[in-house]
Amino acid sequence: MFQNAKYIKGLTDIKDQPDSRPIVLLLGRSNVGKSSFINSITNRKSLARTSQTPGKTVVLNYYLIDDTFYLVDAPGYGYAKRSKTDQDNFVIMLENILMNASNLKLVCLLIDFKVGPTTLDLETCEFVKSLGHTPIVIATKLDKIPKTKQYKQMKDIKMKFHDKIDIYAISNLEKQGLDDIRIRIMEGF
Repeated sequence: MFQNAKYIKGLTDIKDQPDSRPIVLLLGRSNVGKSSFINSITNRKSLARTSQTPGKTVVLNYYLIDDTFYLVDAPGYGYAKRSKTDQDNFVIMLENILMNASNLKLVCLLIDFKVGPTTLDLETCEFVKSLGHTPIVIATKLDKIPKTKQYKQMKDIKMKFHDKIDIYAISNLEKQGLDDIRIRIMEGF
């Protein structure tokens, strides 16, 4: 378990990074549960602010974990009420960190387990791979599907990604699957 976690700062350009410690980048649609995931994996109730209104995050939020690495929460994609300029800025910010952050160690693509990967999720995965990174997929909200249907849903999710990609299903509510993610993150250092 991670022992110490704190919010450092939000930024729009990686040249303003706090330092060169390793980065674990979190990507996902607006309202997929990235903030809840950060709170669950760090075992803190309100480290990352959660909101009922999607699209609140507009910068790269840096969270220092155990003085060792940063969890970096990127703005959610797919939020229809964002302006074209905001959407373009998001793509530029994402390209910049994926192409130029030499300390980027892992990209985590969060999807909704119940919904499965959307077209935007699959396109984002391909975009990340086209820039030289193989993301892991973290399917949140596992508890929203009855246990008897979880195996079939996971099989469907794997099929939609078409290739070998690590997929983890988690429940922030029930704290299920989080230890596997912690271990996977630490393997990268």
